[in-house]
Amino acid sequence: MSKVFVSAGDASGEQHAAALVETLRRRRPELHFIGLGGPEMEKAGVEIVVHQHEIAVGGLVEVLGDVGRIVSAWRRLRKILKARPDLVVLVDAPDFNIPLARTASKAGIPVLYYVSPQVWAWRTGRIQKIARRVDHMAVIFPFEVEVYSGTGLPVTFVGHPVVDRLRPFLEGRDAESCRSALGLEGEAPCVALLPGSRRNEVRDTLPLQLDVVKAVHARDPRVRFAIGVAPSIPRETIDDRVREAALPSLIDLRVFEGRTREVIRAADVALSKPGTVTVEIAVLGTPAVVAARAHPLTAFLMRRLVKVPSFTMPNLIAGETVIPEFLQEEAQPGPIAEALLARIAGPERDAQKRALAGVCERLGRGGAAERTADLVEEMMVVETTDGAAKA
Repeated sequence: MSKVFVSAGDASGEQHAAALVETLRRRRPELHFIGLGGPEMEKAGVEIVVHQHEIAVGGLVEVLGDVGRIVSAWRRLRKILKARPDLVVLVDAPDFNIPLARTASKAGIPVLYYVSPQVWAWRTGRIQKIARRVDHMAVIFPFEVEVYSGTGLPVTFVGHPVVDRLRPFLEGRDAESCRSALGLEGEAPCVALLPGSRRNEVRDTLPLQLDVVKAVHARDPRVRFAIGVAPSIPRETIDDRVREAALPSLIDLRVFEGRTREVIRAADVALSKPGTVTVEIAVLGTPAVVAARAHPLTAFLMRRLVKVPSFTMPNLIAGETVIPEFLQEEAQPGPIAEALLARIAGPERDAQKRALAGVCERLGRGGAAERTADLVEEMMVVETTDGAAKA
């Protein structure tokens, strides 16, 4: 039985990986999948050796407190690679996956990297490193093909997997039906809170979001709030932060686990941290504001390393500010609250919805999992000594 090692270190990457595995299992039911992931990949049929919550941390400084757990996870995954699977598929998460690519490459195992690290934004020195360790790169933004030009690394634009993932969800699910499913019926406006899928993101971002909740409530007590919790974050982590915030008792705030898409679709406006979720927000058509704080040293280093004008992907895709961004010292509850309220109704809401529609057009028509599955099958073909081919 052919074995495929799959590594996806965060919630968004895991969803991309799960869709790819489901596609491959329909084509090749004999394949065995093993590696790093979460509940979506496990449901798709992957044998999970390391759960993504073990390494669910990001940032340059924040990772230091989780070194022991990460090293343990790394050793277990490396043991699998030493058993020589037929193919390694790495999904985003460069700080964990680029070293895995090195181990696989040294062992002579072909490596497909699905969802390029954002080398075009910062740490461009990784481009040559990736080219040496990876056999094929599947990118999800058209402009990323040129990033690897001249390296000799084959690159294929496969489209953005968010388009495929959300298309079935959008069929028959308007804002009203999602509100009904979540028990959020009524005329009162609703703000979605999206604090992230990593422990440090929730630790740093959710308290800020809850301060914004207080600021919005002070301006418009009608507004309700819904927190969308990623599968990688334990519910008690959210509950602890909410208790610490000591919100006024009249605030209507509800927590939903594993229903982030419905929360976004049901909301009048979303308050999100930067990241892949902002692409999902664009596809779902919900106006949004981005706000986040990181460790001060991480922020200091990022400002000197990152070479893009925005941390919000729809802004980069559009080439202009589609979603307003409040980061670090600019992330103050008052201005964020005003930006959210301006997008609940009125001309700013209408303008942003039109801009988000333009972003969706640039993301393509879907088919990312199918195109990436084609690459997997091509890479698993091994030439035998007599010239025949076998998988």
